[in-house]
Amino acid sequence: MMKVERKAASAKDASGILYTASTAKKNELLRAIAARLGKEIKAIRSANEIDLSNARRAGISSTLLDRLTLNEKRIAQMIDGVKDVIKLPDPVGERIQRRRRPNGLVIEKIRVPLGAVGIIYEARPNVTIDAAALCLKAGNSVLLRGGSEAIHSNGVLVGIVKKALKDVGLPTGCVEFIDTTDRKAVAEMLRQDRFLDIIIPRGSQKLIKYIQENSSVPVIAHGEGNCHLYVDSPADVKEAVEIVFNAKVQRPSVCNAAEKLLVHEKMARKFLPAVAEKLTSAGVELRGDGKTRAIVRNVRPATEDDWYREYLELIMAVKVVKNVDEAIAHINHYGSHHSDSIVTRKRSNGEKFLREVDSAAVYVNASTRFTDGFEFGLGAEIGISTQKLHARGPMGLEELTTTKFIVHGNGQVRK
Repeated sequence: MMKVERKAASAKDASGILYTASTAKKNELLRAIAARLGKEIKAIRSANEIDLSNARRAGISSTLLDRLTLNEKRIAQMIDGVKDVIKLPDPVGERIQRRRRPNGLVIEKIRVPLGAVGIIYEARPNVTIDAAALCLKAGNSVLLRGGSEAIHSNGVLVGIVKKALKDVGLPTGCVEFIDTTDRKAVAEMLRQDRFLDIIIPRGSQKLIKYIQENSSVPVIAHGEGNCHLYVDSPADVKEAVEIVFNAKVQRPSVCNAAEKLLVHEKMARKFLPAVAEKLTSAGVELRGDGKTRAIVRNVRPATEDDWYREYLELIMAVKVVKNVDEAIAHINHYGSHHSDSIVTRKRSNGEKFLREVDSAAVYVNASTRFTDGFEFGLGAEIGISTQKLHARGPMGLEELTTTKFIVHGNGQVRK
């Protein structure tokens, strides 16, 4: 596995060039990447078809097939994502603090790149371009290790980025790719603390837990999305139905889709039949507590395990609760601290929910599907962190930087 070490070392060497690269140079690179993506759509789709064909033969679920697919629309979205990153302000060099000490020292804190970033991810080949664009704009090199199911798609995409790097005269080591499906490569990557400054995993909880437990490189984890919607009393039934439907059905395979529905007991008899009809007509399987099943027919019993699960498919567990306090307690106990929302007409309950739910993104009267770098105005995202150290929520450019102090003196010595 010396190959992994060589690629990590190459990324580290290139990070020194990117550390001081101008905003104009980085944007020139991103424009070159966007242009090459547009010219090589046929090659991207051909590689992706190989991956999809292999995935179907392997019996991969429809959810994972959806994540793996690169059609023309998604390629266009990747290109738009790169262009959006170009438009974003460059955080590198931003002065965050400035103070003058009594001894005359001027102390400033500024944003600087993280350095060499390792990213381990599954299924979604679009992450290859999102990750590269964001890391490069923030002045970081990146070592990518995608899932084996997307090996051909990722290989073509990284090749496109490397061509763009050559086009603008930057080292190709700015973006490196571990082009093997051997799982030992992940273990080797986790030992590259000499060269990698941070690792960001995106994928299943099993993968993330393995990385957290075995990495000698600091980790920023992309957590699972056991997201909740709580329909309070009073709430607008029509509005609540539309929000729930959007959060569950619009794209069920993503981490910001709602998995659980909590309903105030005073709203249950009015709201549950309406939302159940709309959800089941879209193919959603409902699992509920006893109070829910007493109101709506054909709802499977929810188990204790259901309250913890991230389904990533058309399944939703439903529970009737006494009030906003019980809803908050349930979310903080069973949730994954990703994204949770309240639908209410009572402002004080909305404010209480915002204040007390301990999640990366908390909403009032809106779908959880907005927890996304693009929707938050961050451009493409590197992931959605549910940790509390360094970064939390959608990780855009600022989250891919760290800080350093620079101190201006005129001969001061400490007494």
